[in-house]
Amino acid sequence: INHSFIDLPAPSNISTWWNFGSLLGMCLILQILTGLFLAMHYTSDTTTAFSSVTHICRDVNYGWIIRYLHANGASMFFICLYMHVGRGMYYGSYTFSETWNIGVVLLFTVMATA
Repeated sequence: INHSFIDLPAPSNISTWWNFGSLLGMCLILQILTGLFLAMHYTSDTTTAFSSVTHICRDVNYGWIIRYLHANGASMFFICLYMHVGRGMYYGSYTFSETWNIGVVLLFTVMATA
């Protein structure tokens, strides 16, 4: 246990701010999975869209929790995204121009898709 937790080969300046990248990945996986399950039962026709959402919440097993996970997962994704960008600005990651420019393009792409 000493080798795994105490003598961990990691820099000493790592704080909780460094968790947001992996949280972003987890939120993205959650969004993709719940979105696929919701898309299996949703119809986008204007006359039946509300009925399909009602069907998901009432008739599909755990459909209500899938819907709420998808809705709240999107909010959590953007919170983690802004915290991740804020950490990068605080620690001066903008000096790595190639990495920062790729991140800005990804940020604009995510905001355009939402």
